[in-house]
Formats: sequence, structure tokens, C-alpha cells
Amino acid sequence: MTLFRFTLLTLLSILLVYTAIVIVNHGLNFLPTAFGDMFAMTWQKQFNVDFMAYLVLSAIWTAWRHKFSMVGLGLGLVAFFGGMIFLAVYLLIVSFQVNGDVKALLLGRARASELSGKH
Repeated sequence: MTLFRFTLLTLLSILLVYTAIVIVNHGLNFLPTAFGDMFAMTWQKQFNVDFMAYLVLSAIWTAWRHKFSMVGLGLGLVAFFGGMIFLAVYLLIVSFQVNGDVKALLLGRARASELSGKH
């Protein structure tokens, strides 16, 4: 779990610094760049479509982990727009909340305890 948390912190740090530099150089208007002309059929747009698929999966998993509650749906929306910066922070926080229990981290405490037979 220590290596996992270290990896999350490293990725988060790199992304925060990189994002800050991009904001300073290009501003906050990232939507036209990210989603503009998705049908251009270039490698850059292929990467954007691939990344958007990751964002959708991350959002669905986050909402599912919270049983599609209002909090879960809200976190799913933040996961979609927040990308890895959100997911790294989310997983760091949850990893401490579940005391490093990977089942609980991935499934949520209720589902993890159901699998373990601990009701």
C-alpha cells in the first residue's frame, strides 16, 4: 500500500505542476482543445477519445462504489471532469479510510464485508 500511495502522490505532484504551467501559458479554456473536432482522426484526437473512455470508466466506477447515491453521482461527475488529479486524491483519502484494505478500497466497505462474510 505504501508503494501505491507513493505512486499516487508522485502522479498527483507531476500533474499539478504540469497543469499549473499549462494554465499559466494557455489559460483555463481546455474544453475546446480536449473535445474539439473529435472526428479529426489524428493520433492526438485518438488519445483524447481513449482518455475520455478512461474518464467515463472512472466516473462509473466511482459512482458505483458509492452505490449510485447522490454523493456517488456527484463524485462520478467530478471524476469525469477531474481526471487523474481527482482519482489520485480520492484513492489516497480512501486508502487511509479503509486502513489499506484493497477489497474495501475497490468495492467499498459494505461490498467488501459482504464478500468476506462480515455483516
